[in-house]
Amino acid sequence: MTVMDHSAHHTSSAHDHMAHQAQAGHAGHQRGSVTWRAAAKATLHCLTGCAIGEILGMVIGTALMWGNVQTMILAITLAFLFGYSFTLFAVRRAGLDWKSAIKVALAADTVSIAVMELVDNGIIALTPGAMDAHLSDALFWTALLGGFAVAFLITTPVNKWMIGRGKGHAVVHAYH
Repeated sequence: MTVMDHSAHHTSSAHDHMAHQAQAGHAGHQRGSVTWRAAAKATLHCLTGCAIGEILGMVIGTALMWGNVQTMILAITLAFLFGYSFTLFAVRRAGLDWKSAIKVALAADTVSIAVMELVDNGIIALTPGAMDAHLSDALFWTALLGGFAVAFLITTPVNKWMIGRGKGHAVVHAYH
């Protein structure tokens, strides 16, 4: 290799390396914004399932005149059930068998739903009078919806962290 060839090769390599770094930087920036979007979408997905299950559980518990503890257990159980089912049916539509779909749903949603339920139910439990409020009381709905809003804000960074590490809803993206 002549000096000129070596110089041209070095310049070409340096250019390729700099172009790669610029592209990686741009892709990294895009990936960061996509990750927040993906985290918010995953959290909203989780929130939807949790809200349906939790509200249904509270309506059923109230209709059956159960106490707070039994109603809360039913609501949390249904929140997990509905939260998992959204993912489960989505990956089943993508062609996964039941066993694999259940594994994906558990991997994708367990931490997200657990954080969501812990925060939401914690807020309801700590809001004076909310545990004894009836479905027709504004306090019940204010505490519940406020709890969901705070849970969304706390769970989104958790989902972002998990997706960034290939966990949580990142597992589901392979099937979309």
